[in-house]
Amino acid sequence: MDAAERAAWLRLTLTPEVGPRTARALLAAFGLPTAIFEAGVAALGKHVPERLARTLAAEPDTALREAIQATEDWLARDPSHALLTLADAEYPQALLAIADPPPLLFAIGRRELLNRPAFAIVGSRNATRQGEASAEAFAQALARAGLTIASGLALGIDAAAHRGALKSESDASTIAVVGTGVDVIYPPAQKALALEIRRRGVVVSEFPLGTPGIAYNFPRRNRLIAGLARGVLVVEAALRSGSLITARLAADAGREVFAVPGSIHSPLAKGCHRLIKEGAKLAESAQDVLEELRLAPAGVPTAAAPAAAPTPAQAALLDALGFDPVDLDALAARTGRDAGGLTADLLELELAQHVERLPGNRYQRLR
Repeated sequence: MDAAERAAWLRLTLTPEVGPRTARALLAAFGLPTAIFEAGVAALGKHVPERLARTLAAEPDTALREAIQATEDWLARDPSHALLTLADAEYPQALLAIADPPPLLFAIGRRELLNRPAFAIVGSRNATRQGEASAEAFAQALARAGLTIASGLALGIDAAAHRGALKSESDASTIAVVGTGVDVIYPPAQKALALEIRRRGVVVSEFPLGTPGIAYNFPRRNRLIAGLARGVLVVEAALRSGSLITARLAADAGREVFAVPGSIHSPLAKGCHRLIKEGAKLAESAQDVLEELRLAPAGVPTAAAPAAAPTPAQAALLDALGFDPVDLDALAARTGRDAGGLTADLLELELAQHVERLPGNRYQRLR
């Protein structure tokens, strides 16, 4: 789009009192933003309060002009910076199917990922080590299967999901949907991960540049995570958790919802167990997700496919496993490896039918 059209989109979304719902109503009534600003007070007054109609019909004030110019400068600064509108061919098509798609998105990175098959992994910010290891392993295996992993760049499960997708070295990579301006890294502890996602994946937000971390913005962020994905996996969540909001938004949008079960004594398992009671699919492995989504991408063996040859590290793990059931702690002691790396390799070996996962987080070699 040309500069004038882009400025009109920015003016519409940056005007105070024009939220996403009002913007969509005006776009439905008048077409493109340029037509909205040419409509006049009388015509606009049929759709918005008179005071807002007068604001839209008048010339933009200094603060609004400066905000538009700041965004133009940001776009010119780096080719990885992008602005996507509802009229843009690169706008995520999956979001067009939700009830309230944002009129405008800011993005940094590989924006083509926004139109790839995606899967969301979310969970507690105060995750256990095992929860993070599970999220990372699921993300790594699903990314290798061709699913772009979407999450919210929060500490805990979100960060582990992004790391797993990046570790997969898959072109599917990862999408970080943030509840701040796309140029703001929040929380600051995620700086290194956010910069890596900007380079190898994509960071996306509906909020204007410079928007800080504000609590009420994050539920809005969650609906985009759910909307972009074919399904959502919840790994560790308390009963009052934003992850449950994401899961329910996904269910409302017709997406599949999965949850990883845990100990009945763990507060971080209660949210997952609630979701399972409400109809979420219990997920013990990446294969559970792929089968439910009816996906069998190239390179991911199905039950009838020949088993893939293990890597040298996986072969050593099989030797350490033996043919008797072994739990993760015993495997860590035998191999000297961390839980995250072990879980990722065990998932790959399970998909390749070399290993079976047993109740109690134990594993048994099959061949």
